[in-house]
Amino acid sequence: MEDRIESTPESQTQTRRGFGYAVIYGLGALIGAALTIPAALYLFLPPKTRKQDEWVEAGNLSQLQPGAPEEMTFRRTHIDGWKVYSEKGTAWVVKDADGAVTAFSPICTHLGCAYHWDAGKSDFVCPCHASEFALDGTVLSGPAPRPLDRFETKVENARLWLGPVVQSKETSS
Repeated sequence: MEDRIESTPESQTQTRRGFGYAVIYGLGALIGAALTIPAALYLFLPPKTRKQDEWVEAGNLSQLQPGAPEEMTFRRTHIDGWKVYSEKGTAWVVKDADGAVTAFSPICTHLGCAYHWDAGKSDFVCPCHASEFALDGTVLSGPAPRPLDRFETKVENARLWLGPVVQSKETSS
């Protein structure tokens, strides 16, 4: 038996080596594209803008008594890029004798503390710095520089809808 030594031609070796390099470079290009394309889309294309409704339903007004403020709780949705946040909010709602509705922001205009309704005094009281506000939101006493801020409101089928908060004007001392 003859020992045969099989030799591969030089051109065939180069082809295998060339194929190996092509596979390695191709995989590198594929990985690079997989990383680059999403990053480029994130940087150069803005997120889809969803129409964000400024109005949120706060509750039913049929049980609300005139002259007796009630704290109503609602959920508001905010969109920040691709992230959607849902947060709880409150408003102090007052119904007048004629049926008009006012919704106050729950934040004191002095330093942003939460105030409450004091039925004994018949006014809103901020416990932190002793600011007091009348039923219509005007400042009665304390360091608060301006009346309570109000939500824009609309009523549809006895349901209260709250819009953005409108900052009240500063009162002159």
